[in-house]
Amino acid sequence: MRALFSEQTKRRMWRRLWLALAQAQAKAGLVTEDEVADLRRHVDAVDIEAAHAIEAEIGHDLMAELRVFASQAKIGGGKLHLGATSMDVEDNVETARIKVALSMLVAAIREVLGAFAVKIEEHADLPCMAYTHLQAAEPTTLGMRFALWAQDMLLDYEELRRIAASLPSKGLRGAVGTSASYVALLEGSKRHPDDIEREVLAAFDLEALTVSGQTYPRKLDYLVLSAVAGFAASCSKFAFDVRVLASSPFGELGEPFGRKQVGSSAMPFKRNPTLSERICSLARIPAANAQIAWQNAADNLLERTLDDSANRRSIIPESFLAADELASLVHRVVSGMRVERAGIARNLAKFGPFAATEAVLMTAAKHGADRQQLHEKLRELSMQAWSAVEKDEANPLSELIKRDALIGRHVKPDEVERLMRAQDHIGLAAERARALAKKLRSLSESKAASTVLDIQLT
Repeated sequence: MRALFSEQTKRRMWRRLWLALAQAQAKAGLVTEDEVADLRRHVDAVDIEAAHAIEAEIGHDLMAELRVFASQAKIGGGKLHLGATSMDVEDNVETARIKVALSMLVAAIREVLGAFAVKIEEHADLPCMAYTHLQAAEPTTLGMRFALWAQDMLLDYEELRRIAASLPSKGLRGAVGTSASYVALLEGSKRHPDDIEREVLAAFDLEALTVSGQTYPRKLDYLVLSAVAGFAASCSKFAFDVRVLASSPFGELGEPFGRKQVGSSAMPFKRNPTLSERICSLARIPAANAQIAWQNAADNLLERTLDDSANRRSIIPESFLAADELASLVHRVVSGMRVERAGIARNLAKFGPFAATEAVLMTAAKHGADRQQLHEKLRELSMQAWSAVEKDEANPLSELIKRDALIGRHVKPDEVERLMRAQDHIGLAAERARALAKKLRSLSESKAASTVLDIQLT
């Protein structure tokens, strides 16, 4: 990801686009084969220092690169950039880089989902307490909890993959999107500006919008960065949950923790969830950048204004770099997750019996009990049990129910004992968790933008 968004890669891709434009224009007789060959010989000879020296004088980075390229290619350099405006080069290259970045991120998320599938299957049947409002609710399974986290990221995977496959580019349309300069250049030839555009964009695996101004609509940046921010939100939710469940009062999960890892400079016993905290911290960057992209889309006036340019140089690469790191961190946490079975069993024994009262209520009702009367009795007994739990005593609810005369008329004590097994009240949790794991394992390989990857890596 760093290589993709490097200055070297950007300038190399600019040069490749100029070469593709010259090759397409050669078919209209505007550029000779010798000139094209000369451009091809120098296409990768990026000299950032020389370009920066020129930019310091003229204040235009693309023109500085163009002058360096033209000075190197002494035969064909004079034919570079024919009919083009800066954004014909910059915006199409930026779209190509974004598509590659999306493909790379999709591949990284697929690896994360594979790690989730392993954990889901491993713990599909392990009962644990579920929590709503951060309060004990009903039993679920740990596999189901992993599946909930994975489900969020599967939605991100599908959305980012869709955008990667369909993201359109500006095309080669000149200063305001009319292609007037290309029309003038091609007058008298058998070539149409759309022919030139298609051939150039094909080299970058791109297709153009039907209409565009000087730039591609900055709405596209917003759609891309919003989807990246959506993945960041899923990562943050996962990491925040892990931080809660790893906290001392819960004690159910733990991050991977090295044998010699130091948790605190002051408290040697600490095992702080630093990876999850780092995830939550980094996740805020794509979220903030998506808001900036919204402002760029809303405030880019008429055919274009320049108030988006400076921040786009930061928000696009930083969002992808942050997302790439998030995927790596989540994979690390999921793969190395410590499952504290004793803590899970303790919380299940402490809070699980409350959830099991529903089974007692339903069974008694089937045996002829007054549902409303029995509900009130179970509420009273539950409040007694809560008082004991709050004093850190064992949950006495099962014994209270077995000894109650009203309930005993309809449900025998041995049946109460069976019904109060919280681990038996997980519904379809294990089944649904396994179904998601199966889906995650069946994800097909997403098609990467191989042409552009070759451009940036070679």
